[in-house]
Formats: sequence, C-alpha cells, structure tokens
Amino acid sequence: MGCFEKCLTRVPYATLIATIMCALGVVIFCGTMYRGATLAVLMFSEVFNLQLFWMDAVKMTFVLIGACMGALGLMILTLGFLATGATRHKVYRGWGWRVSGRLSCAIFMCVTYTLQLAWLIMFCFLVISTFVFTVFWKMCENPRVASFQDDIDLTQFYFMFPEGTRQEHMKVSGESAVKGFCKDHVEKIEIMFILATVASLLVILSLIHYLMCLSANYAHIRDQDKFLQFQDLQMLNDHELLAGKDRF
Repeated sequence: MGCFEKCLTRVPYATLIATIMCALGVVIFCGTMYRGATLAVLMFSEVFNLQLFWMDAVKMTFVLIGACMGALGLMILTLGFLATGATRHKVYRGWGWRVSGRLSCAIFMCVTYTLQLAWLIMFCFLVISTFVFTVFWKMCENPRVASFQDDIDLTQFYFMFPEGTRQEHMKVSGESAVKGFCKDHVEKIEIMFILATVASLLVILSLIHYLMCLSANYAHIRDQDKFLQFQDLQMLNDHELLAGKDRF
C-alpha cells in the first residue's frame, strides 16, 4: 500500500465532515448575530432613544462562542485521527492509553450533549426572534405605514423595551423614524436572524454527527484490546503451524 493510500485510511471522514459543518455554522452564526446585535443597538438608540449598554457584553459572548466551538471541534477531530485506522493500532496498544482514550471520548460526549441542549435553546430563541422581526416587517409593509400616514405602534411588544419605558416611546412616528426603523434596521436584522437560525440548525446537526462519531470511536478503542488478543492468538497459531512443519 502506497503512502497516499495509507494516509487516506487514517483520515476520520465522518468527524471531518462534522467539523466542517460545525465550523461553517459557527462562523455564520457568530457573524450574523454580531451584526444583528449591532443593528439592534443602533435601532434602539436612533429610533427609540434608548441605550443598551449590556449589548456589548452580548456581542463579546458571540466571539467567545466561536472560539470555544472552534477549540472543541479541533480537539474532537484530533481524537478522531487518533482513533482511526492504523493510527489507533499504534496509539492505543497499551492498557493505559486505551483507558485514557475511552475516557476522552466519554468526556467529549458529555460536553457535546450539553452543548447540543444549549444550541437547541438558542435555536428556539432565534425562531421566536425571527418571528417577531417578521411581524415588524409585515407592519412596515402596511400601505398606510409605507406612505407615512400611520405610525407603527409597538406597545404590544413592551417586553422588548427596558422596564419603565413610556408607551409613547414605543411608537415610531414620522417619515425619518419609520424609514430608519423599517429600511435601515428591521429589514437587515430579519435577514441576520434568518441566517443565524439556519446556522444554529447546522451546528445542531454537526453536534449530533459528533455524538455518533465519538460513540463509534469509543467502541473502536474498547475493542482494540480484543483485536490485540486476536492478533496475538493468530501469531501463536502461526508459530505452532511452523513448528509442526519443522517436526515433519
């Protein structure tokens, strides 16, 4: 077997596909959510004259999410390389290495399962947020609002405003305010949230894929002991056959 073919047999294709899916989803999610949070801050500041200082911490959270998910993907991919093909036979020959390998797979399975629940919660939040901004956009498409004859009343969405906000501050009135609310912010934020929702779904699928890969790697490392025993037994039988031929 050539060097190229040997390398191909040591590549964990399933884990690699899951890592690509995870990286793509996290990059799109963090980018769109960071942009969406920035637009939301500008919308509340310019249209409603409200300052959301805590949004800076939220934007930094998206950066940390990207870094943590990237590190997790690289570690699981490394574990996949160690548990694939001939590399597994060399790395996990000793009892201690097999125990550490199984323990690593179990830990990563627990972490991945916990992250999957967190991403499911995030997905539900994004679905609700996308629905709310879709309602906003439908309100902007109202012919009377589009012609600046009626104001946009958001009092039914009071939960989106800081506590103590007066009702008159929950209404968008005036040509410049309506245009800034609809064209400059709501339309762009809705697109960002739609992309973020799709990206979070892609991350959830990649985490499910990771769980399947980790379960398979756990089983492969566990069965490595049986493989070594079978290999030793085969070598012993070969030696006995050779010894028998020498006697005759």
